[in-house]
Amino acid sequence: MKILLAVDGSSFTKKMLAYLTTHLDMFSGDIEFTALTVQGTLPPRARAAVGKDVVDSYYAEEAAKVLEPVTKFLTRHNLKVKTLSKVGNAGDTIAKTAQSGGYDMVIMGSRGHGALGSLVMGSVATRVLANCETPVLLVR
Repeated sequence: MKILLAVDGSSFTKKMLAYLTTHLDMFSGDIEFTALTVQGTLPPRARAAVGKDVVDSYYAEEAAKVLEPVTKFLTRHNLKVKTLSKVGNAGDTIAKTAQSGGYDMVIMGSRGHGALGSLVMGSVATRVLANCETPVLLVR
């Protein structure tokens, strides 16, 4: 089973990881985890001002800040994880990656704003649910 873990380094990611490691019996067979973090795109003027190398370095550093603790946590729980970082709109990118990568499930934390909060503020989880054909497990 291929599972995509959408992570952003927040307390909601930590709750999701804690839930995952205590409920592994939900899954059968070999499980292949991939942790994905998505960095928001820098404004075009900022990218042009600092140059491609600086921008690429920034994206790599920001991804590492999120992915390294996730990798360490899962490794402590004897789970192997691949890592992946992308740049773009988080909700759309998670959904596209899940579909193009042939994942069986997406697991992600959710802030749980509720319907009104999501309507007013938008939500990565809402975008993933709206655009993803892969089953999604939201952990609050």
